[in-house]
Amino acid sequence: MGTFFKQIYRYTHPRRYRHNENLWPYIKISRAEQGHIDSLRYRGQPVPLYNLSLLRDERPEKLLIVATGPSVNHTDFSVLQQLPAMGLNGAWFKHQEIDFHYYVIVDMTFLDRHMDMVKEVVSQSELIFFTTMHGILKIIDAISLAQIKCRLALIEDACFKIMQPRIFPEEIPDQYKEMDAVHLDARHRHIAFSQDIRTGIFDAGTVAFWSLQIAGFMQPKKIIFAGLDMNNFNNPRFYETKQTMLPSFLEEKFTSIILPAFQHASSILSKKGIPVYNLSATSAIPDNIFHKVSPDDFVSS
Repeated sequence: MGTFFKQIYRYTHPRRYRHNENLWPYIKISRAEQGHIDSLRYRGQPVPLYNLSLLRDERPEKLLIVATGPSVNHTDFSVLQQLPAMGLNGAWFKHQEIDFHYYVIVDMTFLDRHMDMVKEVVSQSELIFFTTMHGILKIIDAISLAQIKCRLALIEDACFKIMQPRIFPEEIPDQYKEMDAVHLDARHRHIAFSQDIRTGIFDAGTVAFWSLQIAGFMQPKKIIFAGLDMNNFNNPRFYETKQTMLPSFLEEKFTSIILPAFQHASSILSKKGIPVYNLSATSAIPDNIFHKVSPDDFVSS
């Protein structure tokens, strides 16, 4: 039956809507005036969604974002345990050392491979879990809505919004030039940074860039990354072995997309008075983009 509905959708919608073909007719949505999806029904069942506008009230003094580079295994988190943390992908494997308030997964392959871990993450009632529409539906199908105790925050790729036409990278400047919250990169027309995630989040090949836009919307005074190595791409992530590691596509995107995107984000956040620091001493992200510090130095700053 799913294939039948997919074929109907393809025949009745232009190619720019193709990213919605697995969603219709199973979902019904409504949007708030700010642009984000504020209600969702999946197969007739209401799915409670966290109101993204409430993130404006979070305003943490310091926010720790935990990525998954190998350096995580050599980071002393003992002095950072009091900080609210945002976990990315497999960062949950350090949850006994880190106080995760927020979590972000937008990689559907990761969800497929680590659903047991995801089930544990979404069982945390105080946690805000950010994922896409496809992520929410995948989790519901795998473990049931009743097993989800966290607050589900539905986020969208600004170029692949639900039930709206796709925006191609070269079209980003024309589509978003009138939005004050969207900052376009003058040197790289395919790169943009959103300070209002309710209108969508821009991709740059890594969930870390999504997390910076979410964090910026929360308006912390300082942001610090752990595990943002961006090198040794053939090595396992901190929680993997050679036998269990998933492939990484970061290396092929690093110079052309990831590095200029981080540079753009750093510039925007700095102008807003939000410095970004990096705990990975060997990170390929230069010090003039995210300043490298030790855990002790950051806590005392």
